[in-house]
Amino acid sequence: MKLRHVILAAALGLLPLQASAESKLADFPLAERIKAKVDAGQPLDIYVSYHDVSNEFAPFMKAGVARAAAEEKVNASFIGPVGADADGQISEIETLMGKMDGLAISSVSTDALAPLIDRVLAAGIPVVTFNTDNPDSKRLAFAGQDLVQSGREAGKLMAKVLGGKGKVMITTIDAAAQWSIDRETGAREALKAEPGIEVIQTLNTGTDPQKIYSAIENAMLANPDLTGVLSLECCSTPAAGTWVERNKAADKVKVVGFDLLDQTVGLVESGDIQATIDQAPEKQGFAAVDLLAKFVKGEPIADVDTGVGIYTKENIAEVAKK
Repeated sequence: MKLRHVILAAALGLLPLQASAESKLADFPLAERIKAKVDAGQPLDIYVSYHDVSNEFAPFMKAGVARAAAEEKVNASFIGPVGADADGQISEIETLMGKMDGLAISSVSTDALAPLIDRVLAAGIPVVTFNTDNPDSKRLAFAGQDLVQSGREAGKLMAKVLGGKGKVMITTIDAAAQWSIDRETGAREALKAEPGIEVIQTLNTGTDPQKIYSAIENAMLANPDLTGVLSLECCSTPAAGTWVERNKAADKVKVVGFDLLDQTVGLVESGDIQATIDQAPEKQGFAAVDLLAKFVKGEPIADVDTGVGIYTKENIAEVAKK
């Protein structure tokens, strides 16, 4: 398969995650109250818990949730903590246990949320994960990107735009989060294969937009020989690109990041960001609800890979038009 065909297939979510067994309703002890709602033809109440509803990525997820709710004729509520707060996410879900007929969750912390996921399942409530998986739990299926693989792809892109040599800084808004750890694992794996590239640090910026930019600016001042910034998520990507733009440093510092925020798209168009990787957030939100609705209806479900869509100056116009 030619590279352009691989990229297209990934962008469309046609390249599967590692094979996973199907989950079937016949093997799951569905709560009697949920069975009664299904038998009576009443709409299900599905809750979609995202790990930080305040970040700029969340609205894309929420749009997918709303579209699936309309198509599947269920009630779907988009919930979650403001800021990456595991205790807040746990408390909110525990409060809703008696109301939810299905839970889709993107965990703030794999370790903290796995026991709760298993308790929800034990109560006869179906649970799937989305965006950030929780493989330590007994969740029924996962909808999202293979995070380690997407990190590898980002690392390969970084190596390519640097011509195989240079000093790279990795940035992330939450270095302790499982999604960040997974992406960084893949990125470092790919960069380690390039003997001419040195990763000098992982910069944990936090989630406040002004602080993200300040952290990157300070790191650039402290490391004037830095030639590459690899962002692991939506929000430090445009900050890194903005630093390049303001300092007219596109010929010296290359940026590779994630997601298709409007600012990121503009910075790819201007050449201040070399590449960004899309993970289809609207599709993730849609699949989170769709999987649960199908499962309760008796249809078998399995993991949904939303792919690795790679965008550069050559093809970013496709996004800009939308």
